[in-house]
Amino acid sequence: PYSGSVLLDGTELSGRPPDAIARAGVALVPQGRRVFAPLTVAEHLTISARRRGHWTRERVLELLPRLGERLRHRGDQLSGGVQQMLAIARALLTNPRLLLLDEPSDGLAPAVVETVGEIIAALTGGDMAILLVEQNLRLAFRVAARIAVMEKGRVVHEATTAEFRADPQRAHALLGV
Repeated sequence: PYSGSVLLDGTELSGRPPDAIARAGVALVPQGRRVFAPLTVAEHLTISARRRGHWTRERVLELLPRLGERLRHRGDQLSGGVQQMLAIARALLTNPRLLLLDEPSDGLAPAVVETVGEIIAALTGGDMAILLVEQNLRLAFRVAARIAVMEKGRVVHEATTAEFRADPQRAHALLGV
């Protein structure tokens, strides 16, 4: 950041290296998924499980059963939707306190976006905070409790999802939709 700080439970994260941020309990589901092409689904899950906790391989496969059907498939043999599920699984296996999801619907077919939305909705309400960056408003409205609109790195509007949806003129002014 150019100014300010980034705190997680009172711990400053600004300027810390990625491994320290991960150890602090932050996990990222990156835009574009970044699946390792030569590794199998099983190998991805094995290298991701670093910390004991609520999310185990079994629990992740219960949430994402399509991964269980593809444990021997390499990353480059998976559809975009299954790659997205794998990216979510990898993040969950770190047992994060904060899950960052960067454009999880990017490049996915509408039916797959629906499935990804169901997965995100299933993750809400627990003891893990979720920060979703998403241009697909239908998905964001479906899973988010609060909406923040950013312009050039600054929050220009923040409201509950219900408040935001109740003011279509403001939404149009902010988003052009």
